[in-house]
Amino acid sequence: MKPNRLTVFARGVTYVTLCLMAALTLTPLLWLLAAAFKGQNELFHYVFFPPPGLLTVVNFQELWEAMPFGRYMLNSVFVASTTVVVQLFFGSLAGFALAKYEFKGKRLFMVLMLATLMIPGQVTMAPLYELIYRLGLMDSFPGLIVPQAVSVFGIFLFRQYLLQVPDELMHAARIDGCSEFRIYWDIMMPISRPMVGAFCLTSFMATWNSFLWPQIILHHSGRFTLPVALNQLVGQYQQEYGTLMAGTLLSILPVLILFLLLQREFVEGLTAGAVKG
Repeated sequence: MKPNRLTVFARGVTYVTLCLMAALTLTPLLWLLAAAFKGQNELFHYVFFPPPGLLTVVNFQELWEAMPFGRYMLNSVFVASTTVVVQLFFGSLAGFALAKYEFKGKRLFMVLMLATLMIPGQVTMAPLYELIYRLGLMDSFPGLIVPQAVSVFGIFLFRQYLLQVPDELMHAARIDGCSEFRIYWDIMMPISRPMVGAFCLTSFMATWNSFLWPQIILHHSGRFTLPVALNQLVGQYQQEYGTLMAGTLLSILPVLILFLLLQREFVEGLTAGAVKG
């Protein structure tokens, strides 16, 4: 059956709206890309890209001369990757327990756990700082990773996802002699692959872009993560915007690559996990 004119018009309006929203979203990224390849004289003279003859890589050269950018990149990769692995393990394990086991106080625990999502992180930063100080984790990578080891949001996502898995799978596994941990590891985790991809992406992005806590905890420049290191380029009297844009462009590439690799799992996982438990 051929679509009527109203349906075609509505579809056209939808496509045009989506294209406009995409263009609006991508404009800052396009400006960043252009700014990274412009010299200081052309930075504010041209809105986007200057003539091809004026494009330059001098900003990237100055960036590598101004700081050990590769070291800061590795620091961020290590902290973000380790945080993702730790959050994934504890979040999926706790979500599995909340979805598949019944125990006293489970509902109260869920309410209290979700209530913590409404507490701004800035409120708990002072007591958390004192705790990290007393544990002797100041100016160290564990001081960044340990406070983020458990993600309440991750626990909730995995619980919602695993609620859809039939309990008969667990019963069959127990009959075959599987331990409870093996049920979690060999059955629930492979089934949860879309949610694993979605959570890894969101967790990696949040840790990668974290600035305030690393700025407070880290003192030695050799341990700086990328957001903290790039902030050092902001001078008091002079701003090297081109160098800063070059560093910012390079810093978003790992997240962009990860998103391209996990975009299918990201959409599928969040869609499947957004069901009423």
